[in-house]
Order: sequence, then C-alpha cells, then structure tokens
Amino acid sequence: MRFVAGYHTDVGTTKETNQDSLSIKIVDTPDGMVCFAVVCDGMGGLAKGELASKEVIFAMSEWFDGTFLYEVERGSFDEDSLINEWNDIIQEQNIRLSRYGKRNGFQLGTTITAMLIYKNQYYIVHVGDSRAYRLTDACVQLTKDQTLVQREVDAGRLDPRRVESDPRRSILLQCVGASPVVEPDFMKGKVTPDSVYMLCSDGFRHHISDMEIINSLGPATVYGETEISENIRKLTELDMQRRETDNITALAVRVFEV
Repeated sequence: MRFVAGYHTDVGTTKETNQDSLSIKIVDTPDGMVCFAVVCDGMGGLAKGELASKEVIFAMSEWFDGTFLYEVERGSFDEDSLINEWNDIIQEQNIRLSRYGKRNGFQLGTTITAMLIYKNQYYIVHVGDSRAYRLTDACVQLTKDQTLVQREVDAGRLDPRRVESDPRRSILLQCVGASPVVEPDFMKGKVTPDSVYMLCSDGFRHHISDMEIINSLGPATVYGETEISENIRKLTELDMQRRETDNITALAVRVFEV
C-alpha cells in the first residue's frame, strides 16, 4: 500500500482560538509504508482546550516516532502491546491534564481519535466524539460517539434522526483530562483497497451529509494531497455557511494498492 494525505483546520465563525489539533505521519519502513493520523478536539475555553489537544497530539507523535518505529525495526510489533501502549499514553495524559487544571483553577480536556495503518490493518483508539470514517462508495462510521445523545439512542430513548438537532449533542461522557476515569475504545480491521480513511472533529460533520463527503473525498474523486486538502477546505466553508459555530478539522488518507 501507499498513502496520500491532506487536511484542513479552521477556527470557525465564532470562537477566538482553534482548540482542534491534528497530526499525520506517513513513513516508509522495512514492512512497507505506514500511516499514523490523529485528531483531537480540545475543550476548556480559550487556550486551555488548545493546550489539552496539543499535549495529547505530542504524546502520540512521540510514541509513533520512538516506540512504534523501534518495534517495526526490531520486528517486535504486537497488537496487544499496541493497545497497552496507547492506553498508557491516554491514562498518563488524563492524569497530567487533570493535575495541571487543578493547580491553575480550571478544567481542560480533549477528545482523541487516532488511526494507525500498518500491514493492511488499521488500528483505532477513540475517546469522545471526534470520528473515524471509511469512504468507498459509501461513508461508514468506524467509531461510536461517547456522548449523552448516543447513549440515549443506544437505549432506545432518542430517535437517531434527532441527534444533530438535540441541544445535548455536545455533552461528552468522557474526555482526556476532564474525566476521573477514561476508558478508550479500541478497534481494528482490514484496510479496504482503493479507499479513503477520514478523521474529523465534531464541528466538521454536523451540517455535512455522508453523500457530500463521498462526492468530495471518496476514492473516485481524490488522488493527490493538494486535491484532498482543497476539497476538505471547500466542505469546511460549506459547513460554516450552514452556521456551524465550532472549530472545524478534518484529515483524509487516500489508500492505493501497490
């Protein structure tokens, strides 16, 4: 496999700072090309949420550049170890951010959705309501929102069609830094050839339909980095025209068979 990636992030129409953060790393290794992507949506007001999201991005990037690439070089990569390593990072960041907030008299936190694509497999760790999608001729959500409204849908108390208009849609059940206990979701699957994997903050997808995402970012539409970034930017502008008030961030990874 080989990968081409693009992204766009915007402060949006009403907020003073962009509290979203992202990272994309594509590296050639002895086992072939590897892609690692992360989106974090910070919360806590002004620079506090920005700090939380950037700290988690930095910690995950350090893991990829150090631990993961070292394991690939040694041939010691293991799926169980991956889950433990990711969980350790999230637990450590949850404690660090919580302590920092208490020392300074405020609360801060962040979502995280991270994806590793390695040896025809994808691995995801997820906390909060940022999302991961697989785009082919359909738009498939790979993560489940850890939100109050999603819990209500699962319990049969809320119609899924009413989620986006529900005033409680942004209430998180947990996030890194502001929850006493964090239990990340982990998932894996086989990479679909000739596909696109997209990660985004919740601000990106509130007013954008699955069909609009497919038409702009599906594998039949995008082939290069500039094209991907430009199409995400256009969707972001459409999102803002529809009165999205949050920060808006998305990245997409185009997968090619070699």
